[in-house]
Amino acid sequence: MANTRQSAKRARQAEKRQDRNKTIRSSTRTSLRAAIESLKAKDLAQAKEAYMGAVKTLSKAASKGAIPKARAARKISRLTALVKKLLPATLGAEKAAKAPAKAAKAK
Repeated sequence: MANTRQSAKRARQAEKRQDRNKTIRSSTRTSLRAAIESLKAKDLAQAKEAYMGAVKTLSKAASKGAIPKARAARKISRLTALVKKLLPATLGAEKAAKAPAKAAKAK
């Protein structure tokens, strides 16, 4: 139990923060799990959408401070490696499509 008004307020703030972070972390885990499942099912369209969603939620959770930035980067990196391993044509096609556009801008 808090002894002072300040410590009572800090306890209330901490509780709000915990609730907020809990929902953010939960949605992050859900999107990550959905991305991995769709990758393993090799459903190309759904896997691409789920991958982008997982990366977005991980980045957002890190920027909000719900998870450490290094953890988000590590999970994004491992998810990307899984995408390249299971669906190599997906990312290769995206990079190939972007490469000519970059080359045209350089000229």
